[in-house]
Amino acid sequence: MAFIQPDPSAKTDGHVQAMYERQAEAFGYLPNYAVLFSHRPEVIDLWAELQRGLRRHVGLRLFELVTFAAAVELKSSYCALAHGCKLRGFFSDAEIERLAGGEYEGVVEADEAAAMHYAAAVAADASGVTEAHVAPMRAVGFSDREIFDVAGVAAGRAFFSKLVEGLGALPDRAYLDLPESFRSALEVGRATESAEAAAPLQSG
Repeated sequence: MAFIQPDPSAKTDGHVQAMYERQAEAFGYLPNYAVLFSHRPEVIDLWAELQRGLRRHVGLRLFELVTFAAAVELKSSYCALAHGCKLRGFFSDAEIERLAGGEYEGVVEADEAAAMHYAAAVAADASGVTEAHVAPMRAVGFSDREIFDVAGVAAGRAFFSKLVEGLGALPDRAYLDLPESFRSALEVGRATESAEAAAPLQSG
């Protein structure tokens, strides 16, 4: 259960209800994190706009890999599960489990591994990143603009992960339907909401 309750006015707020509808349409249910944004629905709109901007210059596979690496480093089960599931379109569950353990080489291409290592470093301690973290990306052909893009994706994930994790959002119980070994490997922080837990906060 999250640490805060949804805004009491959410039931009559058209902006919030529209946001709930978009989220429910995208996932097939209302995600636990969505109700937290009832307090500031404009923030999730801004987040969506930022995501579009960050994705525009990054291929889908690389975007998901970099996002996943950052989410794991941030110990965000919610984001690791969400984006780990998206990686199933490119990799087997066993391969994604290896990625969750930081085993990039042998699973992804050399340029992808370099980007994931860099993204993890940015997520873990951006002030500790040095040229030594960037050099492997240059070595496999990343331009300065592309390095900026990877840093942007990792930093953007830090914003969202830290916001929802800081408010105590638990990964949706829908993730309980995943194979147990896969889910467990991606639960790098908080455990998924249990089936026996109280019903998640709803839009009303």
